Amino acid sequence: MVHRRVPRPAGATPSSARSRARAGGPRRAPLLVALGRLPRPRLTGLGCGVLAAGSMVLAAWFCELFGGAPTLYGVLFLLAAVAAAGWVRPAELICGPIAAPIAFALGLLATTGPMNTLTELALRAPWLFAGTVVAVWIALVRKGLQLLRRRLRRPR
Repeated sequence: MVHRRVPRPAGATPSSARSRARAGGPRRAPLLVALGRLPRPRLTGLGCGVLAAGSMVLAAWFCELFGGAPTLYGVLFLLAAVAAAGWVRPAELICGPIAAPIAFALGLLATTGPMNTLTELALRAPWLFAGTVVAVWIALVRKGLQLLRRRLRRPR
């Protein structure tokens, strides 16, 4: 069966353009559209900690395959900190920045053992601080947006 395109009459606009024209709003940026399609899981504080700790233990074992790779471990920690702070429920925002450094230490403990963990924490302190600061920043921005939305919804 062959489908043919029916020519559009002159002056007609496609349906998406018509709906945009009707809405009167500009097109959304492609990045915002892509971010809107991401899943929006809302983890509890405990779930946030389990996600961060589990991912960092897996990251530590993965990095061991490459001979320790402290830079790779640090980058994976930054990603875990962003995920923990971004996916925790709004009521438990403080759990993201708390879970991130604990997860960092648990990942090191899983691969280096208890005696070398403190040494490794000292050597990788810049990554630990960077990930914690990123998690705190995300939590603060999310809390600020939450307060702003609440204020805008309140009747005058």
